Amino acid sequence: MTPSDLAFLIRESAHAVLDAHDLDVSVLPETATVERPRNPEHGDYATNIAMQVAKKAGVNPRELATWLVDTLAADDAIDEASVAGPGFINIRLAAAAQGEIVAKILAAGDDFGGSDLYAGQKVNLEFVSANPTGPIHLGGTRWAAVGDSLGRVLEANGAEVTREYYFNDHGGQIDRFARSLVAAAKGEPTPEDGYGGEYIGQIAARVMEQQPGVLDLSPEETQETFRAEGVEMMFEHIRTSLHEFGVDFDVYFHENSLFESGAVERAVEKLKNDGALYESKGAWWLRSTDYGDDKDRVVIKSDGDAAYIAGDIAYVADKFDRGHSLAIYMLGADHHGYIARLKAAAAALGYDADQVEVLIGQMVNLLREGKSVRMSKRAGTVITLDDLVEAIGIDGARYSLVRSSVDSSLDIDLALWESQSSDNPVYYVQYGHARLCSIDRKAREAGVTADDADLSLLTHEREGDLIRTLGEFPSVVRTAAELREPHRVARYAEELAGVFHRFYDSCQILPKAGEQAEPIHASRLALAGASRQVLANALRLVGVSAPERM
Repeated sequence: MTPSDLAFLIRESAHAVLDAHDLDVSVLPETATVERPRNPEHGDYATNIAMQVAKKAGVNPRELATWLVDTLAADDAIDEASVAGPGFINIRLAAAAQGEIVAKILAAGDDFGGSDLYAGQKVNLEFVSANPTGPIHLGGTRWAAVGDSLGRVLEANGAEVTREYYFNDHGGQIDRFARSLVAAAKGEPTPEDGYGGEYIGQIAARVMEQQPGVLDLSPEETQETFRAEGVEMMFEHIRTSLHEFGVDFDVYFHENSLFESGAVERAVEKLKNDGALYESKGAWWLRSTDYGDDKDRVVIKSDGDAAYIAGDIAYVADKFDRGHSLAIYMLGADHHGYIARLKAAAAALGYDADQVEVLIGQMVNLLREGKSVRMSKRAGTVITLDDLVEAIGIDGARYSLVRSSVDSSLDIDLALWESQSSDNPVYYVQYGHARLCSIDRKAREAGVTADDADLSLLTHEREGDLIRTLGEFPSVVRTAAELREPHRVARYAEELAGVFHRFYDSCQILPKAGEQAEPIHASRLALAGASRQVLANALRLVGVSAPERM
């Protein structure tokens, strides 16, 4: 019986108790709260449902808890239920009911932990979207790891996710990039507002190799050639880096297409016709303050050119016109102002502002021996995705970026993540999985199987701790999806690895050399198999490999 199963049983029991005493059953929450007590001696689980609804139902909390305990204790899955304090209920499961968790995991396999929470929802998840003017920096790398993991978590909860990269190929930054390439090709200094770094010279050399006479063209043609060729080369590098990092996108959306297709013009005309835009001092402004923004925004400037938000408006419309029910934007630390304006854009277009979510990620710093690592050979002034992977590997890079909330800045100690020790979180979790795979191999060699294992034999304290931790995985995955916090899955994996290692140290899983296999060995082997499955599922959700040997 998993915590969610127990929550269902508690609510059903509470419904029966209230109904039997002619009390209002409508006061019951949709789901009963089930938690692990801080002190294991109090029981396997605890619930506060009696305290939560007693006042609304017009009864004393402890009295309601007493009635509920009697009902729960009559269920075969409950070994013991008792009232504590003003109305808490402590519950201890029967051994057979605990064993059901192991059986459920083994039966569900790769699907264990998932739900249909977002079944039928089409989610547009836009992340990274770095300008194609240089390699992906650490902030974008964090979004690559977290965004991909969030997509996996949402899919595990039934959502249909479109991973999307917004290709900023319209605007002044592309012109500056092209001028930087031209300067490098001519051997001139980088323009004052241009881009530096080794990659600029490398791309410029490749353009000249493919277009030998490019510098003999007119200045305008030279600039345009370096712009078109250089942007494509840079973006191909970005795509390759992301793919090698384990991150691929379903859609690469070109900002320029919104202007070429007339989408921006159509969106602006719709807003004008709907009265959402007004003219002032020769410019057209979005009434964004009507939708919670701190000021109105210029959409069409007085010179007739579109402001940056014009593309944002058309892009919001495009996302929903493609049938998405939710648009999640994952933006950098300097984009707080975009939250209100994107929601305002959606509302002005007639969509529900709550269908737009903006997640803001904070900065990432690399440390070595306590000092910041600041310079990159590739990019000159910033550390890139490739730099991080080169330093600590793909798994280390992804895990280090996913395991912390994006709400706070992140310091990555390279020495820690390079180490092969239990202090390194990803090594610790992966080692747990590899150890479980080793147990499975040794069991096959010894002819020990988990077939027909009696899971009610799993009564040791460490076995109970491990089973209950395994049972929490579905609620962790669900919460990670609801709160858009995939770091919860990574932290859970670390907790599970720790609980497993303690179980391993206390409980003999396989018979010792020369001993006959006993029923308890089959039971513990089944528990080990369930643990291996859940660790693998958790690692998959954060995009990290689950090695069988280390």
